[in-house]
Amino acid sequence: MTYRLVLHSIRNHHRLFFPSLSTSSILAGNPLHEFPLRSFSTQQQNSDSLFRLTHKDWLAPNEVLRIFETLKDPNSVISVLDQYSKRRDYKPTEALFTLVINKLALARNFDTIEDIMKRLKFEKPFRFSDDFFYNVIKIYGHSAGRIKKAIDTLFEMPEYGCWPSVKTFNFVLNLLVSGKFFDYVHEIYASAPKLGVAIDACCLNILIKGLCENGKLESAYYVLDEFPKQGCVPNVRTFSTLMHGLCAQGKIEEAFKLLDRMEKEGIEADTVTFNILISGLRKQGKVEEGMQVLERMKQKGCHPNAGSYQEVLYGFLDAQRFLDAKDLMDTMVSEGLSPSFVSYKKLIHCLCDKKLLREVDWAVKQMVQQGFVPKMGMWCQIIQCVFSERSTADCISLEEIVNG
Repeated sequence: MTYRLVLHSIRNHHRLFFPSLSTSSILAGNPLHEFPLRSFSTQQQNSDSLFRLTHKDWLAPNEVLRIFETLKDPNSVISVLDQYSKRRDYKPTEALFTLVINKLALARNFDTIEDIMKRLKFEKPFRFSDDFFYNVIKIYGHSAGRIKKAIDTLFEMPEYGCWPSVKTFNFVLNLLVSGKFFDYVHEIYASAPKLGVAIDACCLNILIKGLCENGKLESAYYVLDEFPKQGCVPNVRTFSTLMHGLCAQGKIEEAFKLLDRMEKEGIEADTVTFNILISGLRKQGKVEEGMQVLERMKQKGCHPNAGSYQEVLYGFLDAQRFLDAKDLMDTMVSEGLSPSFVSYKKLIHCLCDKKLLREVDWAVKQMVQQGFVPKMGMWCQIIQCVFSERSTADCISLEEIVNG
């Protein structure tokens, strides 16, 4: 019965759109048990779209967009576009070609996107906006991994009659820094006047980030001095980026000098800034200084987050100051912050080594209350710790741990 219903549905559908096809010819070319239902649904939707393109006299631009939006197979977008371009009411718009390019990006058909861009540059069928190119450059840079094409598109924008905004310019600059293409960064930056881009603080911050990641701190300081020359004011992100670069090279004293400088210039340090300094101190084993920075944050009205405490906590654990670590965890929990799973794991490991069973009991219960589940290796370590003492009291502690 089911077989007949499916067969009847297929026959009626093909009679509607393809009257010349008979049921027997369908089954002969594609047996029913191999007929892909999902593909059939996609073909039907594409057929509906093509039907509207071929049988309706005039289509409004929003109707055309709906046709392309409903295409389930992104690879079919070019054939549908070709068919639409042959109509008398064909009207290319930026919205349409943005949609086409996005569909092709989903299909990872980046070569065709390049072909379309060449065609658009030649025809110039509509007025281009910066957002259109921002989208194309983002596809080249992120989805396609074609960094050079993203750069070329930025420089070719004036040939389309559109000049890049500082947003698009900075996107390309940040793309290069994130991908560690440092050789191209200065070239792009130097081209700003040619492209009609006015340098802003964000642009200079990206340069500082790239120079710090490349280990060129002197050049990063030079860019910092460039801010007033470019009519820009450095912000908290400017200084925190440079501080991060200094701490990465162990120059913690210079990082604190920058903190003093930014405060003198009326720029308030944020949580990210203080966390960078605490992390830098922790890497040098200066846990007490890290605690002092934590207190300094609170005095300035800057609320520490989990990352702030976490760096100090790791410092205590690195220094094997386990009871101090436990007290800091208590403080975190009381302030509504949760220590990381790694913190609990490391603390329990160290407490087990020192046979501090009561503290182990506290740590495991606290860990479970925070929503973490101890792994088998951790339980084995706890059990070994408990039974190594071979005392009744300790066995009771183990039962409490397991039940807790």
